[in-house]
Amino acid sequence: MVETATPPGPVTVVELEAGRVWQVRLGGSRGNVIDAALTEALAQVAARAAATPTVQALLLEGEGRHFSFGASVQEHLPDQVAAMLARFHELARALVDCGVPLLAAVRGQCLGGGLEVVLLCHRVFAADDARLGQPEIALGVFAPLASLLLPERVGRPAAEDLLLSGRSVTAAEALAIGLVDERADDPTAAALDWARRHLLAHSASSTRHAVRAARVSLSARLRGELAELERLYLDELMATHDAKEGLRAFLDKREPAWSHQ
Repeated sequence: MVETATPPGPVTVVELEAGRVWQVRLGGSRGNVIDAALTEALAQVAARAAATPTVQALLLEGEGRHFSFGASVQEHLPDQVAAMLARFHELARALVDCGVPLLAAVRGQCLGGGLEVVLLCHRVFAADDARLGQPEIALGVFAPLASLLLPERVGRPAAEDLLLSGRSVTAAEALAIGLVDERADDPTAAALDWARRHLLAHSASSTRHAVRAARVSLSARLRGELAELERLYLDELMATHDAKEGLRAFLDKREPAWSHQ
């Protein structure tokens, strides 16, 4: 096991299985908030993996008890949100296009932007204490990337339940609806075992072509439909009173006063 982090950055990479599996741990803050620094660091990991032909899996997990509390709410405010969405959606495209199978080991809270990162993964392993959700609606906004990815993962009815209610689901319910693929006491060990049994015996080069082939339509949607979702968010949603009120109320630690406009 070789640690190849770039301290004091927000992402740590540990090379496992003779460097064929990279364990990528999200950190940098309490709750592993996905802010500009973490987004950029994770995009750099994706670029490095794409340029390292022997890497056969990226295993994403959070430092400590939780996967991630989600994206930075501060960066959702009107003066920062356009840049935030551009960075985050470029990260999504980088992860999809790197050609490496993506695995997620989820413990504790996996919310908002954290779940959107997980939705990009090919296989998701969750501990019993995992709680997964898209709570953006409670802040008066919506999740552009999850609006595209959740229906692919769990089907439209279950996706719309999560997107419109903002509720979190347990690991058991997440497994039942297909949001996760396996429950495990140790999701990291389960993910590594799956990689050993199902990935590492194959050609890394051929696997990358298989990943690209399986995700041709997803890659195209991330360049087409996601642009329309960004426009809806930035030009229409952020022009409303309630979007700004919900974000400010969260930062002020108070209940929002909705005007329904």
